[in-house]
Amino acid sequence: MSTNKSNDHSKSGLFNQSLEKGLDILLAFGPDTRTMNLSEIAKATGISRSAAQRFTYTLEALGYLQKHPVNKRYSLRVSTLALGYRYLLVNQDLARANPFLRDLNVTCGETVNYSEPDGSDMVYVGRFPTTRLTPVHMPLGRTLPMYCTSAGRAYLACLPAGQRKEILMESERVSYTNTTVTDINELLYLCDEAAEVGYAYANGEYYQGDMNVSAAVLNASGVPIGVVSISAPETRWSLDQLRRQLAPLVMETSRLISVREPSPAELEPFVLGAGKISPSGGRFYVI
Repeated sequence: MSTNKSNDHSKSGLFNQSLEKGLDILLAFGPDTRTMNLSEIAKATGISRSAAQRFTYTLEALGYLQKHPVNKRYSLRVSTLALGYRYLLVNQDLARANPFLRDLNVTCGETVNYSEPDGSDMVYVGRFPTTRLTPVHMPLGRTLPMYCTSAGRAYLACLPAGQRKEILMESERVSYTNTTVTDINELLYLCDEAAEVGYAYANGEYYQGDMNVSAAVLNASGVPIGVVSISAPETRWSLDQLRRQLAPLVMETSRLISVREPSPAELEPFVLGAGKISPSGGRFYVI
């Protein structure tokens, strides 16, 4: 497994391959590889067994890996979670969005998500879940493809047409459900439609029965930086109801996040556990 983030820079003399391999080892763990021995780690990351031994020893000493005392298999320690959590702590856009996301959650009664782009995927970095029964569990940090999610299409709709098509063409367009749209021309049409009406929608294209509507958050230059989404099950909503009733709400929330700074009072409920958030130059920073 590789991070796939270093291809453009790996030939530079500044590039540290040891750091890359250490990160590759952490990223090699997943639902199908919850524990690994040295040989499995070496195979998963494309390094020698002796190199795997050195890297795992270092990562264990730093507290990111643990080794079972009997079977000698390695697994992630909970401290690895702090690496990703740091991003949430310093994410100014998420801090700005939280009060508006909470209000939307209260208004619609369904799960509200905030996601950001990463290549051809959207990464879920904020969530206000519904208190009602829902068929989908979406943990923070989960990545979903742009092409088959309303969040991805809402983001793509705000990009130049050429860039939009390039991302869709490079995506591995898999049919996750019987409603997944994979045809490039139909996807381009849906993105064009989203650009025209101001929101995107998807009908259970990644998770069967989970419908969603989304609208992009723009920075001061009009560039999309994130997406607000409402996720709702087909047991409570039809697609037509979703578009008529929830799409206007998600568009208004994304507009507010794009143009209005939350007040200190609005930010206060989200300060606990994340340090103090204070205004600086019209923006709010975690300090």
